[in-house]
Amino acid sequence: MAKKQQVPGVEEFDGPAGGWPALGAVARAVRDQMAVADELRALKRVNQPDGFDCPGCAWPDPKHTSSFEFCENGAKAVAWEATGKRAGPEFFAGHSVAELWSWSDHRLEDIGRLTHPMRYEHATDRYVAVDWDEAFAGIGAALRAVGDPDAVEFYASGRASNEAAFLWQLFAREFGTNNFPDCSNMCHEATSVGLPESIGFGKGTVSLEDFEHCDAIFSIGHNPGTNHPRMLSTLRAAARRGVPIVVINPMRERGLERFASPQHPLEMLTGGETRLATTYSQPRVGGDIAVLQGIMKALLAEDAAQCEAGGAGLLDREFISRHTEGFEALGAELATLDWPDIEARSGLGRADMEALAAIYARADRVIVCYGMGITQHRHGTQNVQQIANLLLLRGNIGRPGAGICPLRGHSNVQGDRTVGITEAPTEAWCAALEGEFGIRVPRRRGHNAVEAVQAISQRRSRAMLCLGGNLAVAMSDPDTVFPALRGLDLSVHIATKLNRSHLLVGQGQSFLLPCLGRTERDVQEGGEQFVTVEDSMSMVHASRGSLAPASDQLRSEPAIVAGIAGATLPDSRVDWRHLVADYARIRAAIEAVHPDFRDYEERISTPGGFHLENPAARRQWHTPTGRARFLCAGAGPAAPAPDVLQLATVRSHDQYNTTIYGFDDRYRGVRGRRDVVFAHPDDLAALGLAHGDRVDIEAVDGGAGTRRRLRGYTVIAGQIARGSLAAYYPEANALLSLDSHDRQSGTPAYKSIPVRLRAAAAE
Repeated sequence: MAKKQQVPGVEEFDGPAGGWPALGAVARAVRDQMAVADELRALKRVNQPDGFDCPGCAWPDPKHTSSFEFCENGAKAVAWEATGKRAGPEFFAGHSVAELWSWSDHRLEDIGRLTHPMRYEHATDRYVAVDWDEAFAGIGAALRAVGDPDAVEFYASGRASNEAAFLWQLFAREFGTNNFPDCSNMCHEATSVGLPESIGFGKGTVSLEDFEHCDAIFSIGHNPGTNHPRMLSTLRAAARRGVPIVVINPMRERGLERFASPQHPLEMLTGGETRLATTYSQPRVGGDIAVLQGIMKALLAEDAAQCEAGGAGLLDREFISRHTEGFEALGAELATLDWPDIEARSGLGRADMEALAAIYARADRVIVCYGMGITQHRHGTQNVQQIANLLLLRGNIGRPGAGICPLRGHSNVQGDRTVGITEAPTEAWCAALEGEFGIRVPRRRGHNAVEAVQAISQRRSRAMLCLGGNLAVAMSDPDTVFPALRGLDLSVHIATKLNRSHLLVGQGQSFLLPCLGRTERDVQEGGEQFVTVEDSMSMVHASRGSLAPASDQLRSEPAIVAGIAGATLPDSRVDWRHLVADYARIRAAIEAVHPDFRDYEERISTPGGFHLENPAARRQWHTPTGRARFLCAGAGPAAPAPDVLQLATVRSHDQYNTTIYGFDDRYRGVRGRRDVVFAHPDDLAALGLAHGDRVDIEAVDGGAGTRRRLRGYTVIAGQIARGSLAAYYPEANALLSLDSHDRQSGTPAYKSIPVRLRAAAAE
């Protein structure tokens, strides 16, 4: 290949994930954000039994935590929250909302911590300070004025604690709605919808200890080096004991290839590293169903061949017979699929998929990990179910060292769902709430995130309350979302920092309510409190902040929720003040409603917490027939037209979801910029383009009269599959229509946007 032209801000990165660059990034984050010794000491309490849960990701803590139980991005998240910078009334007095809208997302959050409750003032186009009682009274009056409870949306971020989330859903349901758009709708809803149909349980089935006993790990559609870096230590340990790590991902990611552990001094001092992936396959973006079908087809063919030769075969027939249904239908479907079609749809060759099947067959106990590269597609639910099929063929669910492992992002996104944040509550949940609190709970299905925005856009919903998050920026289709949210009669944001969603003030009332962060002490009438969270492997543990609050005006999320609820529902059957005075009372209520939280207060006092019930891990299938189900997917999505590329949005190494810490993407060799798109060199050559050219990216499915495009991006020839592109989230959300989502789960298709790439038009 011809030598690449030099591109400003783009260079090769040849080191491993982790190592000295990671420690250097931690040092810079601490230097830039954390001003005093107390704030620095907070890092020693991250993920410790007597400390606070890292807000960076949902990867579980080991049973025996060390004094250094955080990663680079976790340290950035803590430094970002525990910053010495402040955004008080004086700041807002000096900057109009119109001016702030012109700032970058990074600059908005870098202002620092919010210090006072604020109300938007139309006459001056500024947020102005307001006392808490006035804010609560104004919000309550506005909510009552809406009239129809189903015209109000209650958004929840996965960083909210179990206690805050439980009160949030209790308030909304007493108010009269099940409208709960939440961040799970945008990431792992395909898991929550797909797995119950397959195995009767909407969560992963493995524990951290299972990784110590597995014989192979398949990692599909995720990037641990950036999105859940503490997983790298687990993968390192597995690799060092000889466990094959099979990676299936369209893009080469350094965090799946090589790792130098900052927690191992010898490796750091000697420049050592651990090779992670033993096999790295790169299907085209959107080819996951075909890849999984190809692996299963190869597995069934080899099984048949061995049985015909008098052998026992490769499948776990006893498990299939005793625990499953639908195997014959799956086998019949796979038999109808021909290899040329599978190759075209997957982007892999038959020999590649047969080799993957052979690795899977040789391992007695297999764990399959997957991330949003699997879920964020129009067919995300089916992707998840095909992974379950693969595991069921050899009995790899419900025994030690094997199982399915969804890699969730937000540190309590799974816990929020467990304690009731869902638009479709079960009858048992509704009845239990009614029995515990004497309220009337609506049974109507509410709105998920896409449906909420659609309702707001059509003016069927008139108010939105947000428990954290940055919904407007996180959602697809900003051309629809931004104007819709500006038309609300009421917007309420509970937050630690300013973000772009808070600036969509429109003509109605807007309130900005500052809350305590994970790192800060929470003192209520009953004394100092702690909250609880659930990690991605169903472990519930306590989180206790230790820093002094950023302002004496801050209130906890539970206290703010209770304040709004009390002001909105003057005749409430719930004693909100009593619940918030001592969070043990909230946990007692959770225990009364959810049977898996029995002895909640006693078990949460155990260092490391306790594990929630996981029936599928015990081979108890809560499906209508009591069996795990093989589910067919049909032929899956077809390969796109020759001139159409599939674009996946990705996070840079300097960001966490919509939070942009900086403008570097170290492992991909990008510094100081985000206006880039990664492409395969052969695709560029076919289009008459070259590395470093400026291009326009135009969506193919923009809709009638709509041209969704990103202009003037710089194309980078990278290690990505043919027919595939990658660009940074959330900027590339502009290419994705609101209607482009998985019909089963509602998850937006951030990871498979059909586009065309062209040389940039003249300005």
